[in-house]
Amino acid sequence: MSAYSCTQLLYPLTSQLPVSSQKPPKRTRVLNHSSSSSSSSSSTLISTKPTSHSSSPPPSWVESLRFQVRSNLFHEAILTYIHMTTTGSPPDNFAFPAILKAAAALHDLNLGKQIHSHVVKFGYESSSVTVANTLVNLYGKCGDIEDARKVFERITERDQVSWNSMIAALCRFEEWELALEAFRSMLVEENVESSSFTLVSVALACSNLDKGRGLWLGKQVHGYSLRKDDRKTFTINALMAMYAKLRRLDDSIALFQFFEDRDLVSWNTMISSLSQNDRFVEALVFLRSMVLDGVGLDGVTIASVLPACSHLEMLDLGKEIHAYAVRNNDLITNSYVGSALVDMYCNCRQVESGRRVFDSVLERRIALWNAMIAGYAQNEHDEEALNLFLEMYAVSGISSNGTTMASIVPACVRCEAFLHKESIHGYVVKLGLEGDQYVQNALMDMYSRLGKIDISNFIFESMEVRDIVSWNTMITGYVICGYHDEALNLLHEMQRLKENENEDGELKDEKGNLLKPNSVTLMTILPGCAALSALAKGKEIHAYAIRHLLASDIAVGSALVDMYAKCGSLNVSRAVFDQMPIRNMITWNVLIMAYGMHGRAKEALELFENMVAESVKNREVRPTEVTFIAIFAACSHSGMVREGLNLFHRMKVDYGVETIPDHYACIVDLLGRAGKVEEAFQLINTMPSNFDKAGAWSSLLGACRNHQNVEIGEIAAENLLQLEPNVASHYVLLSNIYSSARFWDKAMDVRRRMKELGVRKEPGCSWIEFGDEVHKFLAGDGSHPQSEKLHEFLEALSVKMKTEGYVPDTSCVLHNVDEEAKETLLCGHSEKLAIAFGILNTPPGTTIRVAKNLRVCNDCHAASKFISKIMDREIILRDVRRFHHFRNGTCSCGDYW
Repeated sequence: MSAYSCTQLLYPLTSQLPVSSQKPPKRTRVLNHSSSSSSSSSSTLISTKPTSHSSSPPPSWVESLRFQVRSNLFHEAILTYIHMTTTGSPPDNFAFPAILKAAAALHDLNLGKQIHSHVVKFGYESSSVTVANTLVNLYGKCGDIEDARKVFERITERDQVSWNSMIAALCRFEEWELALEAFRSMLVEENVESSSFTLVSVALACSNLDKGRGLWLGKQVHGYSLRKDDRKTFTINALMAMYAKLRRLDDSIALFQFFEDRDLVSWNTMISSLSQNDRFVEALVFLRSMVLDGVGLDGVTIASVLPACSHLEMLDLGKEIHAYAVRNNDLITNSYVGSALVDMYCNCRQVESGRRVFDSVLERRIALWNAMIAGYAQNEHDEEALNLFLEMYAVSGISSNGTTMASIVPACVRCEAFLHKESIHGYVVKLGLEGDQYVQNALMDMYSRLGKIDISNFIFESMEVRDIVSWNTMITGYVICGYHDEALNLLHEMQRLKENENEDGELKDEKGNLLKPNSVTLMTILPGCAALSALAKGKEIHAYAIRHLLASDIAVGSALVDMYAKCGSLNVSRAVFDQMPIRNMITWNVLIMAYGMHGRAKEALELFENMVAESVKNREVRPTEVTFIAIFAACSHSGMVREGLNLFHRMKVDYGVETIPDHYACIVDLLGRAGKVEEAFQLINTMPSNFDKAGAWSSLLGACRNHQNVEIGEIAAENLLQLEPNVASHYVLLSNIYSSARFWDKAMDVRRRMKELGVRKEPGCSWIEFGDEVHKFLAGDGSHPQSEKLHEFLEALSVKMKTEGYVPDTSCVLHNVDEEAKETLLCGHSEKLAIAFGILNTPPGTTIRVAKNLRVCNDCHAASKFISKIMDREIILRDVRRFHHFRNGTCSCGDYW
């Protein structure tokens, strides 16, 4: 019988029960509460003298009732109570606690209130502390803290159980300060001795306070327990959990090792605490010790330790734990164990195994659905994620929560079949989840990937609570959209919050939320440093990673290798690579690409061979499609045509890597850069018909620009503009080809077509880091504070350069103006302005590092060689394709770029 049915059966009884006429005395309340104003009955208190009653139920009724409650047969207990009262046996102070415990266990507040009315009518509210204590417990567990407080305040002489019940109720409602106030009143004002149950609740309250205050009070509670010589296991377990939640894990471990009466909860507390604090290796060490101690695993153990397996990608150990669960039927049917297994398999990229676990669990709670949907989404099985999301609601009738939506939003963004991507935001609003922090983070990521960074920023600014994920997501959004300087500015803003640092040295936001940059923050912001050649900022982040033991993280290490390489410090990049304890294929690919960008193809090929040798021992580092893109690019920048073609023809047979369109684009670039334009053109004609040829045609068009091949350039442009009619660089390259050949009318026609279509050319832009800022220069822009000074310096320097033999390459000015005007325009190129800024603002001999968003023009390349010699400076210039190291009048590219 349902609790609802039982409640309905109680209604006829209310008019038949005798009412006690006793009026209890009044007494002052102990707990001060802002919302304590209530009816006059809230200030009346129970007399401790029991009221005499004419009759009591036969012992068999009470014994049966109490036995059923002890056996968790709560519905049966309610039926027994109904039969007892309908047969004329009035309940007493033994029957009421039992039936109230049953109502509390069922969380049936209406049923509990009706029984409370019976208590009042039979006179036991004012005669039995035990009954009153059970009422406090009932209201606390059923979500009515006000009625719990009212009953508590009417108790004349509260005993230990009264206080324990009230403190536990306050903790259940997260009224941590009130719980501690009640504990103080219990000890000081009422002089009631505490018990282990009291200390368990008080330790929980301390663990949920601000770390500084919580730790201060928590240590006092710990000291109090030592003075009482309370060494009960569940007290120690509560103290261990408290220290762990206050991020004092070492104290938890010391406490665990100090006492010997450990139970299963003790082990689970330590394993879950270590796992939740990313100390996964230690969690597994504790698991091993637990097994050696002969303690059996339960569902909590497995659900706590599997995240360690997934984060460490220890699939074999995860399978062993899965096997253990299969051998214990109660475990494998546990929904939480099933959720943890699904999560572990999906994190280890074994999505099909995760789905088999999902299908094997018959009782699927929302956590299990969320784990499987998240697993699909994390592995970019987006259509499967969306189908399961629809099935969850349509077939199982389970409504989505914040976790569901935080997983499904990224799948909607990536899934090509899901056309109206922003409509998912409307569904979030319909569910009332737009204020959920995790959903807001997912929506920020969605809009940034759709290029709508302003909406992402609006959501970020409107968030009431921002955690580290929120900051990481916004920083990532800026990086994705190419706003690298804004990403660094946001990191600076995050660091400026250091003014709110507490005495524990923790960084918090204006609302006291902990902000500690983690590995995700670093791997997110480092590409921004790389894009802007912000080497000093990159070094600062590297130092932070070392101080906080994050430098050994494989993702952070790979990002550092990439950052140093793209900031021109290839030797440091290699040093970081060599020091990494573990490398994956991304790490190897990043360094191979770095050597290629710096024109050191021989080292790139040597590193490739080392990677192939390493793959024999470790399958995680075998060459991939990206590896060959990096190798072909390296060969292209160094003119190693034979070596590149050789690898292209061997990649499938020798390395098991299928060719993709990007590989053809790289080889077309390799041939075109070497002047083999006709051969590159023929290669495109041999591409499989189902391949996207846009990248290959783009490479060929760039080669035609470099080698002034108008005929093939027109063919490449015609094909390219059919495939990508809104990409400005295609029009610009064709226009430049015509301008170089002095076909001014055709060049003007191309530019006119761009204007008609609303296609805008990306302006030339260069960056240089100085101090704690990154300075940005646009071609011909005069908005920088030092612009006038920079132009004067470049004009004077141009005179010196001409005396050294420099001749301005006016063919780089693609406008039909006179030669003098062309020379003036050349002085305004963004990379020259950035170099001039570096010379004027840094000490003599300082290396100048500049990054540019486009390919460096012939004139700026020639000018940079002369500037490096005249000013005795090393100039490291990174354009969109490669690095140029100018030193003493020469360039590392050997004029081949």
